[in-house]
Amino acid sequence: MASTWISGNEERIKYVQGDLFTCPETDSLAHCISEDCHMSAGIAAIFKKKFGGVQELLNQHKKTGDVAILKRETRYIYYLISKNKYFHKPTYDNLRKSLEAMKIHCLKNAVTHISMPKIGCGLDRLDWKKVSTMLEEVFEDTNIHITVYTL
Repeated sequence: MASTWISGNEERIKYVQGDLFTCPETDSLAHCISEDCHMSAGIAAIFKKKFGGVQELLNQHKKTGDVAILKRETRYIYYLISKNKYFHKPTYDNLRKSLEAMKIHCLKNAVTHISMPKIGCGLDRLDWKKVSTMLEEVFEDTNIHITVYTL
C-alpha cells in the first residue's frame, strides 16, 4: 500500500524550474510571511507588490500558525504565517500549523492546485527536505496538487 502512495505522491507534488508567477492563473499561490505582514524582502516583497492587500491581511487578525487569505480574481493567495515578527525565524511546528490551516481552506473551497516557492527555505532558512516531507504528510489524503517553483 505504501508504494501506491509514493507513486501517487510523485504526481501530487511536482517541481518546476522557473518563475512562480508564470504558473497557471487557475492555481492558488502560497508563501510564508510574519504575523506583522511586513513583507519587505525576498519573494514576500514580490507578493506584496503584485497582490497588495496588506491592510486586508492585517484586518484578518491572524496569528502565527494561521493562514491569511486574499481572493484575487479566480484564485486564492495564501499567506502562511510562520513567525511572529519579520526578523524572527519560523519553526517547523508553526509552518505545519499554517499548512494545516491552508489545507482546511482548500478543502472547503474546492482548491485543487497550489503553486509555491520552496516555502520557508529562502531567507527563513528551513531545511527543504524537512519542509517537503511536511507538505507530503499534510496533503497526503487530499486531491490537492502542489507545484513547487525554483529559479
